[in-house]
Amino acid sequence: MNKLVYLLFALKTVFCTCTPDKRANGFDKVRSQYKISKIGKLPAVANESSGIARTNKNSFWTHNDSGGNPELYEIDSTGKLLSTKVIPNAKNSDWEDLTRDAQGTVYIGDFGNNSNTRRSLSVYKVPDGNAETEEIAFNYADQKDFPPSEDNRNFDCEAFFYHKDNLYLFSKNRSPTNHMVKIYRLPTQKGNYSIAPIDSIAIGTQVTSADISPDGKTFALLTYGKILLFRINDGMITFKNPMGCFKFAKKQAEALIFLNNTDMMITNEQGQIFRITYR
Repeated sequence: MNKLVYLLFALKTVFCTCTPDKRANGFDKVRSQYKISKIGKLPAVANESSGIARTNKNSFWTHNDSGGNPELYEIDSTGKLLSTKVIPNAKNSDWEDLTRDAQGTVYIGDFGNNSNTRRSLSVYKVPDGNAETEEIAFNYADQKDFPPSEDNRNFDCEAFFYHKDNLYLFSKNRSPTNHMVKIYRLPTQKGNYSIAPIDSIAIGTQVTSADISPDGKTFALLTYGKILLFRINDGMITFKNPMGCFKFAKKQAEALIFLNNTDMMITNEQGQIFRITYR
C-alpha cells in the first residue's frame, strides 16, 4: 500500500462511525463498555498478519497474507515467536483468515479475491498431529461473471469461523455502491462445493475477520474502523440479531479472535497486537 493510498485509508478509518449501523440495523453503540490496550508486537516473520487462531496450548497461530510462505507462526499474546509450522501440500495464493475446531484441526482460508476473478477458492484443513493436509474447494454459486460489474463486486472473502461442523464465510464487498455483506456456509469435509448465501446485511465498511465466542452465543465481525457484534439464537448464524457496534481505528486490522466470551485480541498488518476487554 503506497503512502497516498494508506493516508486515504487511514482517514477513512478514523472517521468511521457506528451511526449508520445503528440507524439502518439497530446496533447499540457500546464503545464505553470496552477498554482497548496495545499488548504486543508481532515477530518480523509475520509481517502481514491476516488471521489468528488458538493452538492446542496457551498460544496462537498466525500467518501472512497473499504470496507469503505456506507457514503458520506460533506466538504468545505479546507476539513472541514460539515456533513455525510448514503446511505441506499447500500454497499461499491469498491466505486471509484462520479458525480451529474443538479437535485441534486448523482451517486456513485461501479465499482472498480482491479482483473478484478467482475461480479456484479453497480452505486448507490441517488436522492436529501428522495427518495429511486436505483441501476443501469451493465456488460461489451466485457469481456468474469473472469479474462481475463494479456494482456487484462482493465475492472477496477475508473472514470465517468454525461452528458445528461448518465453516461460515463473510464476504468483503468491493463495490462503491453495493455494500451488502453475505454469509456462506461451507462443510468441513474434503470436497468441491458450490455455496450460496444464507443471509446478508448492509455494512459500509469492509469485513476483514470474524470469530465466534467460546459459548457459541455471539459472533464478531472486524472491519476497517469498527467491530460489529451479533447474538446467536438457537445456534443459527445469521444477521438477524445485531447487538453492538464500537469503533476500532487501529490501522489495517485484519485478524480477530475471542479470548473468552467477551474479550478479544486483534492484530493488524503493521505488526501491532491489541486486547479488547469488556469492562
